[in-house]
Amino acid sequence: MRARQRGATFLGMVVIIAILGLGLYAGIRLTPAYFEYMAIVRAMEQTAKEHKGSPISPQVLRTSLERRWTIEDIKSIRPKDIRMKKTGQGYTMRAAYEARAPFIANVSFVVAFDKSVLVSQ
Repeated sequence: MRARQRGATFLGMVVIIAILGLGLYAGIRLTPAYFEYMAIVRAMEQTAKEHKGSPISPQVLRTSLERRWTIEDIKSIRPKDIRMKKTGQGYTMRAAYEARAPFIANVSFVVAFDKSVLVSQ
């Protein structure tokens, strides 16, 4: 019996390759959503750093974000969708949104992102 066992069958290898291929394809489809999230975080942090210690308003912050959005070509969320909340130290900018990445046919991935950045005066 032991002499007849020779390893994985062709069908077993096809299944393994298909699973690995789907995982790789899913990673490829999700990568742009994460890159755009990192661009949003970078834009918010740079805006906070730029206006640190100076008198600010939500409109000034949105204008600064608008410029950065144009440069980074961000499409998932608009600067006017960033919530500005007055705190004792300044403002808190919060970007909470969902990004969709199509996968196969009518199956999509939905990724929820949420980032808050404090802008101190």
